[in-house]
Amino acid sequence: MPDLLLELFSEEIPARMQRQAAEDLKKLVTGALVDRGLVYEGARAFATPRRLALTIAGLPSRQPDTREEKKGPRISAPEAARLGFLKSIGVPESEFHRFDLYEGHSISLPERGLSVEVRGTGKDATAFALIEREGVETLAVLAEILPGIIRSFPWPKSMRWGAASAQPGSLRWVRPLRAILATFGAETEDTEIVPFEVDGLKAGNITYGHRFMKPEAIEVRRFADYVTRLEAAKVVLDADRRKEIIRADARNLAFAVGLELVEDEGLLEEVAGLVEWPVVLMGGFEEAFLDVPAEVIRATIRANQKCFVLRKADGSLANRFLLTANIEAKDGGKVIIAGNERVIRARLSDAKFFWENDKRVWEGYKEKDKLDAALARFQKVTFHEKLGSQWDRIERIRALAKELCKVTGADEKLVDRAVTLCKADLLTEIVGEFPEVQGFMGRLYAGLIGEHPSVAAACEEHYKPVGPNDRVPTDKVSVTVALADKLYTLMRFWAIDEKPTGSKDPYALRRAALGSIRQLVENRVRISLLSFFCRHVRLPAMLAPPNADPAEEARKARSALAFDLLSFFHDRLKVMLRDSGARHDLVDAVLGNGETNDDLLLVVRRVEALGKFLDTEDGKNLLAGYKRAANLLRDEEKKAKTTNETEGAFEAAADPALLTEASEKALHAALAKAGEAVLVALEKPDFEAAMRAMASLRAPVDAFFDAVMVNAEDPAIRRNRLALLATLRRVTRQVADFSKIAG
Repeated sequence: MPDLLLELFSEEIPARMQRQAAEDLKKLVTGALVDRGLVYEGARAFATPRRLALTIAGLPSRQPDTREEKKGPRISAPEAARLGFLKSIGVPESEFHRFDLYEGHSISLPERGLSVEVRGTGKDATAFALIEREGVETLAVLAEILPGIIRSFPWPKSMRWGAASAQPGSLRWVRPLRAILATFGAETEDTEIVPFEVDGLKAGNITYGHRFMKPEAIEVRRFADYVTRLEAAKVVLDADRRKEIIRADARNLAFAVGLELVEDEGLLEEVAGLVEWPVVLMGGFEEAFLDVPAEVIRATIRANQKCFVLRKADGSLANRFLLTANIEAKDGGKVIIAGNERVIRARLSDAKFFWENDKRVWEGYKEKDKLDAALARFQKVTFHEKLGSQWDRIERIRALAKELCKVTGADEKLVDRAVTLCKADLLTEIVGEFPEVQGFMGRLYAGLIGEHPSVAAACEEHYKPVGPNDRVPTDKVSVTVALADKLYTLMRFWAIDEKPTGSKDPYALRRAALGSIRQLVENRVRISLLSFFCRHVRLPAMLAPPNADPAEEARKARSALAFDLLSFFHDRLKVMLRDSGARHDLVDAVLGNGETNDDLLLVVRRVEALGKFLDTEDGKNLLAGYKRAANLLRDEEKKAKTTNETEGAFEAAADPALLTEASEKALHAALAKAGEAVLVALEKPDFEAAMRAMASLRAPVDAFFDAVMVNAEDPAIRRNRLALLATLRRVTRQVADFSKIAG
């Protein structure tokens, strides 16, 4: 079967955009093909600093013919509905008059593969359309869809260039697009060029090698020779392979001089996106710079030169670094190394100066008055134009942290001291120059002036976790300060309506929420978030309706904001649990049981317990019984709305006097016992005990459905039995909304 090879060759693709761009290209092209009935065997996308490439294997040579029947409105429907139906099936407005739909009528447009007939009689007479489409060549489909995909490609940032940029609607690309390669054909046949062009760029079968070492044009036919010819032209197409080359060469170079590579997956990903032909080289710097804290050395070398650092056997930093060049230099890389050493030496000289100067300043802070005077500078440092100064921020965090001590068990005095100092390193020269070491420097400076180890640790750890794989601090002081900082940030930005939208999250509020959740769950901290939000959220001045009670309006506004913020936490919790392997339906079932579920630790425990219960035979059978009961109730409740039955009649408690069968009496007793046991277990809380109580319902529910016909002829008995099923629904809902569970 034929394959597609597509390459979009441009001046430059920023490293941070490459992975997503490759994924977007694959998704857009394969999605458009599948929408047109062209199913493929496999697809792979690639990115280098100068190209996006896509190969799709096993495409059919043409679209399949299709035959679709579509039901329309009754012919007695309003004219707008009938005309809308004709338009939806492809009848041009100029032909509408030919489709005067009446009983027994049919008409066709063979040239459009379309026919319409009216089936049925009287008020049931309904229009049906038969739409037949003859498939076209896949090559023609590709020529149709690819220009639009290229023109509308979702780059985060793009540009126009050249003379055409003055014309409206001209192509936008991340950097100037220079060539398009697009071939299609079977492995045993010659490939064809997909015939299309975009802004004067015609698709062809030509690509280009390495910008400096092999810049000549290369003619290719299909993916196999494309990869080998690029490699011969000093281009490694696969980013993951470039990463492995860099990793292996870096480790080998380090080992050769008795050192160890300090692994850095984020830097490795970035560097692999900067080069097409990775060449790892080693440089060095003077040992005197090792007096600078290791994290500062690593930060400046990483941020400014995208280089890896090395360490000795004892774990201390070595005065060597590894850089990744994009060229095999004739001199073995001596000039490249020397250039990087010169820049790194200058940056480390700055870092050494700042570090020594800050140390002298902080030595003076051992006198309390001097430290207080320094911290007072925060009164003139703006945190956010709508939220006041850094001083205001710290004071609010102090208040929150004091209350949080009650749930974390942290020492209030240590927490208060940690909050006072946790942002102090923002005033230092070294953090001003190297912001990525904030927190780490705070810990060093706090230790320098003799602060308690927990206070010093909190100065660094209150920022954590900064990502899904970052560790969560366990020291109670750090946990408390971190929670106070993150919850303050979320509540204040929610109050000024600066929430994340789509992919935009400029204040990292999603990360703050996820970090808070991990702190609570992994440190087993219980807190009612909803009441906490309601107590501490501070709203900006608001316009109350005329004659309204301002205090009541403020209370309502705080409550609405608190519920909205809690919903945001629930969304983040769902993401975290699903990423950890929890079933999405169980998460939805627990969060959808009608409770506030604002103690997130208990939500996680409940999901875990529910998952274990449903893996047992008792759990599976009870779920099946619940589904059967819920379906019966749903059908009868629908009927009740169209009859004279009282709405909600089945929610009343079952009348024991109307229980005639032994199995329904047994179910009534089991539900009463289990319902009480579940409530007691949840109050403790003991979710395993709650699940055991639920398991006790399995046998009586099974026996009830085996022996009893719910929809008895006697209306009173029927309602009473449905009331039993409604009780089963209420008992299970105490734990979770079983209607949301698959199975």
